[in-house]
Amino acid sequence: MGVTISCKPFKELTVFELYDNLRLRSDVFVVEQTCVFLDLDNKDQQCYHVLLYKDDVLEASSRLVPPGVSYPMASIGRVVTSQAVRGTGLGKELMQASITYCQDLFGNGPIKIGAQVYARKFYENLGFVQAGDVYDEDGIAHIHMIRQ
Repeated sequence: MGVTISCKPFKELTVFELYDNLRLRSDVFVVEQTCVFLDLDNKDQQCYHVLLYKDDVLEASSRLVPPGVSYPMASIGRVVTSQAVRGTGLGKELMQASITYCQDLFGNGPIKIGAQVYARKFYENLGFVQAGDVYDEDGIAHIHMIRQ
């Protein structure tokens, strides 16, 4: 089967893709990270969703946020990988695809992310640089990072 990566606007997601995505985000952000927060923030409908399936199982995803929705510039958010594939390189593959899709959709301008501090090196290796102080988001230390 292998790995497939797709990028779709919200309205083109199948109900199965939507369920898979919300389930993965809930599994990691709410259950694994024990973080009670409102994942459904009314931005998904305005975004594009990058879905990485491995052998028909959603293992990673991100959402591409158009300029003006979260920040003045485009952004990548809700980056998530399942525990099963961490350390395999699929997270990097997801982010490289997300950056490419973001540039294709919104142009070659800067891309902003709100990264968990522990993942700073991961994002630096993808060309992001810290752009601000550490801040708390739902009890987890984050930093803004920008890729020019």
